[in-house]
Amino acid sequence: MKKQAIAVIVGNRGFFDDRVVGEGRKAILQTLKDLGIEAVILDEATTKMGAVESWEDAGKCAELFRQHRERIAGVLVTLPNFGDEKGIADALRLSGLDVPILVHACPDDLAVFSALAGRRDAFCGKFSVCDVLKQYGYRYSLTSGHVMDPGGAAFRAEMLQFHAVCRVVSGLRGARIGAVGARPDSFKTVRFSEKLLERSGISVSTLDMSQVFDPARRLADTDPRVTSRVEAIKGYVPCQCAPAPSLLLMAKMAVILEEWMGANAIDATALQCWSSVQENYGINTCALMSMMSERLLPSACEVDISGVVTMLALQLASTRPAALVDWNNNYADDPDRCVFFHCGNWAKSLLAAPEMVSAEILGAAFGSANTWGALDGRTAAGPFTYARVDTDDTNGSIKAYCGDGLLTDDPLTEMSGTKAVAHIPRLQQLFQKVCRSGFAHHAAITTGHVGAALEEAFGTYLGWDVFRHGGE
Repeated sequence: MKKQAIAVIVGNRGFFDDRVVGEGRKAILQTLKDLGIEAVILDEATTKMGAVESWEDAGKCAELFRQHRERIAGVLVTLPNFGDEKGIADALRLSGLDVPILVHACPDDLAVFSALAGRRDAFCGKFSVCDVLKQYGYRYSLTSGHVMDPGGAAFRAEMLQFHAVCRVVSGLRGARIGAVGARPDSFKTVRFSEKLLERSGISVSTLDMSQVFDPARRLADTDPRVTSRVEAIKGYVPCQCAPAPSLLLMAKMAVILEEWMGANAIDATALQCWSSVQENYGINTCALMSMMSERLLPSACEVDISGVVTMLALQLASTRPAALVDWNNNYADDPDRCVFFHCGNWAKSLLAAPEMVSAEILGAAFGSANTWGALDGRTAAGPFTYARVDTDDTNGSIKAYCGDGLLTDDPLTEMSGTKAVAHIPRLQQLFQKVCRSGFAHHAAITTGHVGAALEEAFGTYLGWDVFRHGGE
């Protein structure tokens, strides 16, 4: 991940007590340090208390931020006292940064509320800062509490969420997606607009399957690149039952895909995983896609570019692998549970005791000998986030939904592939929204709850139409 640092602007207004500025600055820096977040901030020798108040302060702050712009993923504006809204907005404008902004204000202590010494009025100053940021054309985020203790647990959680927002925005802007092969003909559900994605900074590079199959076949079985990948596949999941020729075919394809991705700086891929690869090459690509996703290079099925963009967003928010899933089955008569499924390409860290198999469903159509490479396994119980991004070509926009739920350990009849049982409150209402809005049957998931971060990144900063189920 490229940009990780948070630039910090400490606001000040001169006729308030300087002591609270120093204390607030110190508390913010300690919190960021404790969270492992790098801070870019004026030192106390460059401006008074290392804060921003005047035009001169704003210029110094902007110069510092320009020097570190390649590392800065977001800006934290913190108000230990009322702050100077003009100096803060000028610092941002002069810096030229276009990153998420979080506005924070410190609370007053009622014990010293009547005395100027120790009084903050940051509660009031936050309104002024937000007003002027709006006038300057900035989009910004707010803490859930109007004022929050900078050293408290609640603010620390807010800061972690904001950092996730920053990772999503910076990671998607400039993302390079690889489309490998043509989508399956009948899957019009995964059609998308390259032009709309490009408008959000997401580029798509293409590779024809013939550019994979032919070079892969020409690789010698003894090529060190091939043999090393055979060993990597064997070390990834148990695959003792997989025929050696199938493992060789997987390894050779991995060489070609990885070298193409490296040469083109590809961040994520979507593959035509059926039916050409089974009919013309003789394997399933699931294991290779799983291995890429496990290495935080997400890979989606059926050339679902929108799906892999969603996977990338979830991965950026959670810093853990994501998977593409089908909203596949009802779970008995429980309206708030459903079954997720796919043939077998989920990252192994999402699965309990995965193993390599021949894909059951595709094997029935193309022969089990031609479908080795799928994974079989089930997710462990725990919190998860689901999401879907799609381009809305009719309206010239990008739309998305997201939400949080729980993966359960409810009984599930044996079915070969990667699968999970999910519990989502008011699931039927969510399905009404998904169907009426024309979203694909695919969604993406990751472990942990990051739905709020996705909603903020998608809606506030990327300008997408986003619905967060449970966040209404």
